Order: sequence, then C-alpha cells, then structure tokens
Amino acid sequence: MTTQHPIDHRAAVAAETTKFTAVLKGADLATPVPTCPEWTLTDLVKHAGSVQRWFSALLHARVQSPPQSREVDLRLPTRTDAYPEWLDESASVAADAFAVTEPDLPMWAWGADQHARFWARRMLFETLLHRTDAELALGLRPAIDRALAVDGIDEFLVNLPFATSFAPKVANLRGTGETLRFRTTDANADWLVRLRPDGFGIDRAGATADTAADATVQATAADLLLHLYGRRHHHIEAVEHEGDQDLLVHWVANSAF
Repeated sequence: MTTQHPIDHRAAVAAETTKFTAVLKGADLATPVPTCPEWTLTDLVKHAGSVQRWFSALLHARVQSPPQSREVDLRLPTRTDAYPEWLDESASVAADAFAVTEPDLPMWAWGADQHARFWARRMLFETLLHRTDAELALGLRPAIDRALAVDGIDEFLVNLPFATSFAPKVANLRGTGETLRFRTTDANADWLVRLRPDGFGIDRAGATADTAADATVQATAADLLLHLYGRRHHHIEAVEHEGDQDLLVHWVANSAF
C-alpha cells in the first residue's frame, strides 16, 4: 500500500460527529436503518455516542488489560429528540479524553496497535460508518473524504484478524496461501490479504501492485470502505470483482465486523 498523509483522527471524530448530527436535523428518529437491521435512527445514535463515551472512559483509565466491565455513565437523554444534542456532547467527552491522553501512550487495545491512538482511530471509523448508515436510511448518498476512506480500509484490514471475540466467523478466514487484493480506483492504494493455515493478514513483505492475486475487489476508496463493512451489497455495481468467486464469497461471509 502506498503511504498516505497522516490523518488527525481526533479532529476527524469531531468533524464526523458534526456531519452526523447535521444529517439528523429534521429527521424522524424512528426511521428504520436498513444497514443495521432492527435498529432505528435513535438506536444508531445511541450506539455511536455510547461508543465515544466508552472509549473515552478507557482512555481516561489508561487500561493495560481487557476491562472487566463496560459500565460507564452514558448520561442518556430522557427525550428522543434530544439524542442529536447528546451525540454532540459525546464528541466533547471524547475531545476531553484526547486532550489529556498522549496518542503514543502504551495501552491495551483489542486490535493491532497497543497505544492510545488505536482508540481514536477506531472511534473515528465507528462514527463515520454510522453517519453513513444514517444517510443511507434517509435516502441520501454518503460522501466520504478520500483520504479518510483509504485510512479506514487500512484500519479495517489491519484489525480484522483480532476481532474474533465479537465477530467469531472471522476465525474461518484461513487458507493455504490464497490471496485477495483490495484496490482503490481513485487513490494509489491497495492491500494484498493472504489466508494462512493459522489465520490471515495483510501481506506487506514483497507485495506490490503487480503481485498476482487469486481474487481482486476494486472500487473508489469510499465505495470499497463501505463494501468491506457490508454497506454496499445493494449498490454492487459500484464494486468490481475479479478472480476466484468462491474465495470472495468466503471472505464476505466471514468478515462481517
């Protein structure tokens, strides 16, 4: 993958939350969210804000091992129409946690990067993804900054191998060296994922854009990010697939995050 300019994940959390609440303005919060079955916009906002507050609590605690409890004071609103304002306040809670936590501080994280910065990056893409869920629910076309989308693809693929505790099917992503390439059509970025007997991961050793792959998925960075998260199955024309179709089906069936 070509190196991209670094993303300010902390600032982006605030910006994506502002976009999220703007989408909700005037919306019926009882609207179903097709990309999150059985959820309404209220459920979506509650989840996004709860994640921000929960991750902020982890940052304040400087956790060094998996937490034994997920309990945190969410300060949930008593009125449904107050949820957008509550989401804005959640981003302020996150900003306060960021302000007193160095990104390079060693911390426990469920993913690959055992530093405080993991949580800011993860929070960003939780917020961005659910902002797009709200837009899709309201019939809007999501717009995702290209650099953010590229970073989000990388964040997803880097951390997916560690997600088995809450996405158990990920453990089925094993093989004997089969490879999948994920390529952006609007940015100079691609990732070669190799399935091994003990799991899978990005093959950064010697992999180039010309390295042959058993299957390839390509789209704009924004559409590829949404595809990886299962948000582009109903807009499949935006995503191109080549190569071993069984391998692609196997990936999609077991990579749900």
